[in-house]
Amino acid sequence: MKEIVFAGFGGQGVLTAGLVLSQVALFSGKKATWMPSYGPAMRGGTANCTVKYSDSRIYSPGQEEPDVIMALNIPSFNKFISMVKPGGIMLIDSDIVTCDTNVRSDVKVVKIPGTTIANELNNPKALNIIMLGAMVKLMGDFSEKEAIDGMNDMFGKKGKNKYEAANTAAFKKGYAAV
Repeated sequence: MKEIVFAGFGGQGVLTAGLVLSQVALFSGKKATWMPSYGPAMRGGTANCTVKYSDSRIYSPGQEEPDVIMALNIPSFNKFISMVKPGGIMLIDSDIVTCDTNVRSDVKVVKIPGTTIANELNNPKALNIIMLGAMVKLMGDFSEKEAIDGMNDMFGKKGKNKYEAANTAAFKKGYAAV
């Protein structure tokens, strides 16, 4: 089983990124859960969600010991760095998370300039999908095509097909950034 936490400010799309990953897992034939935590996110607070996926039944959707954490702001990095399992990965947007990240020697910190990439794409709202692309590649559980197909299937069911090209481009940029 894999456990992933997505965290950042409300409005950065961390809950959507988590939902996309859970749908990619389902699309690929795995069992998956998605548990959001909204808190005061709508007022600029930190939002997070936990995604778990596995080939077998998942008994608890709650946060336990994440394999990977995606932190899109400094408060999220500071809150979740202690929770990553030894040998796990902390994926950060290096444009935003500018604090000292050498906190744990048993966690691999991967820095992606997500905001810079989003600006290069002229799509600042794509940060979450860029970082998701990087995460999918780091984890190695889904191919780039599987993940893009699952993502586009999810957004298509929500009537958001018009963003398919932009989301695909953002995902590919993130995937290539690792």
